[in-house]
Amino acid sequence: MFKLDPIKQMKEEERLKYMNILLKGQLSSEKDPIANLSNASAIIMACVERLNWAGFYILRQDQLVLGPFQGLPACNRIEIGKGVCGTAVATREVQLVPDVHEFPGHIACDSASNSELVVPIIKDDKVYGVLDLDSPEKGRFTDMEKEYFVKFVDILNDYIDWERV
Repeated sequence: MFKLDPIKQMKEEERLKYMNILLKGQLSSEKDPIANLSNASAIIMACVERLNWAGFYILRQDQLVLGPFQGLPACNRIEIGKGVCGTAVATREVQLVPDVHEFPGHIACDSASNSELVVPIIKDDKVYGVLDLDSPEKGRFTDMEKEYFVKFVDILNDYIDWERV
């Protein structure tokens, strides 16, 4: 059972550390990857403020397909190299975008989104998808958050068999 009251009192970095601790605890007791990704997106939404979307796109052949998430309905499929998520897969690099409206080829799944952080999921040199975070605030995401969400994906990689997703 999650108690959210302690989170409300924490500073930003403490929340991010706690988020990763919660993720490890959740993943350590469950083997189903869909259950784990669903809870991972819920943990993000519980621990990180000022988000309107948090979730996963899973690479299926040559497209990203919508996976477990928290937020409004989203784009079902994204082409590799298109938008922020597709660019993260194509470049294999984290995309920290302060203003998505200035990002060439941005795909507006939710018109309320103004900034985005996308971490590619890479394990054993193979790309499996992305973790995607959206915010209605421009300039919302920080380098510190980027660092902690890279760790978040590393934790997922320790527990999830991506071939089963």
